[in-house]
Amino acid sequence: MNRRVALRLAGGGALAVATVGALAACAQDDKPKPPDPLIAQETSARTDAAAATAAIATSPDKAGALQIIATQRTAHADALRTEIDRAVGVYGDGTLPSHRTPPVTPTAPVPPPAVAALRTQLQQSQRTAADLSVQLSGYRAGLLSSISASCATHAGVLLA
Repeated sequence: MNRRVALRLAGGGALAVATVGALAACAQDDKPKPPDPLIAQETSARTDAAAATAAIATSPDKAGALQIIATQRTAHADALRTEIDRAVGVYGDGTLPSHRTPPVTPTAPVPPPAVAALRTQLQQSQRTAADLSVQLSGYRAGLLSSISASCATHAGVLLA
């Protein structure tokens, strides 16, 4: 084998490796992505906010605390929606991807829940946010930890 043949083989091998790499990079994964784990947390926050607003009718003496809970749980849901949308991203032309999950709009429970039922609901929200926060990292873990602490305060202090 002379030098010219060796260079042709080396060049052909390099081209083959580059082609395989390019094809692998361009291959689309046909499996749908699992839903964002924050969607359930957003749903929970919006449901808690609607329940707190509805509970004002059954417990007017706790209206101030219930309004605070409704406002803060709505803020939690909005922060979660912002993070969900950030993770999905935006196309270069400014349009949103078609697989974007729209925000949830829960209806108020009928009849309005009692304060004890809302407290139990908030404790469940606190536990699920805490459990999910240890499975995630970075900003998402911090966001869920903050939400968990807030729910614990709502259930243990505001509704005590």
